Amino acid sequence: MAQVINLTDMKSKRRSKTLEQQARYYEVPDMEIYMYETYLNGNFSDLKRLYKELNRDSRRQFLGYVMTEVWEEDRRRILETIL
Repeated sequence: MAQVINLTDMKSKRRSKTLEQQARYYEVPDMEIYMYETYLNGNFSDLKRLYKELNRDSRRQFLGYVMTEVWEEDRRRILETIL
């Protein structure tokens, strides 16, 4: 019997990356804005995945961005999505 290979198992998971590393990897100028736009486009699971790929300091930096730059209504929903 042939073994079935799950493609998600083959992908290497990105973890503990800085915002700058992620911006280069996803070829975007600003990762924080990209993550916010991901939320605005309704890609909530992608936002959660992108957040989990960040290291601790970058997660704090993104949360700081959310707390200072994002509308209050969106802020609450983003926090519910990622936490």
